[in-house]
Amino acid sequence: MPDLGKYAFAVLASYGSGLGLLIALVVATVLRGRKVRQRLEAIEKRQGRTNG
Repeated sequence: MPDLGKYAFAVLASYGSGLGLLIALVVATVLRGRKVRQRLEAIEKRQGRTNG
């Protein structure tokens, strides 16, 4: 690991924050996708258009 000197905390905190935000965005996207898929399946089922 390179020597970051007096900026080590700021740099590592920035990397940690960035990684945390990326993980949060992926989780939010997956959860939203599941919700939208369930709503779409319910609409298709109501209309009698099932894929299967």
